[in-house]
Amino acid sequence: MYIREALPMDLGKIYKIEVESFPYPYGIDILQQLINLGIGFLVAVEDETVVGYIVFWLKEEKRGHIISLAVDKKYRGRKIATQLLTKVVIIFKGVEANKITLEVRGDNSGAIEFYKKFGFLIDRKVPNYYEDGQEAYVMYFDKLVTN
Repeated sequence: MYIREALPMDLGKIYKIEVESFPYPYGIDILQQLINLGIGFLVAVEDETVVGYIVFWLKEEKRGHIISLAVDKKYRGRKIATQLLTKVVIIFKGVEANKITLEVRGDNSGAIEFYKKFGFLIDRKVPNYYEDGQEAYVMYFDKLVTN
């Protein structure tokens, strides 16, 4: 398994993973725009097949933000999400970001626990964040700067 930048030819597989991973997935047009914008978009590849991805960007005040992270159901449990997130942390450290934030559905206990194990903390809850009225947890990771 290796990690590389997402390419337009990856869009079909990325979209398949998106649809199987989220109750309200990004449309294929949005994913295409994210690839075209040149923001951070990495894929995990095994046997020349995209098996996971992470989308991220650097916001104002040197704050990293995770937009989306997902792994193909057939490849879960292999630490692929951990490897993708670790790669992004290294990238953010390289640009001297001081914090990484993300939002996760309040009912996605698996994702919340994954992020907590990685070192993310819950900052706050945002009611009615998602289309269906589900709340979001805003989480952050601030172990980027070492003294």
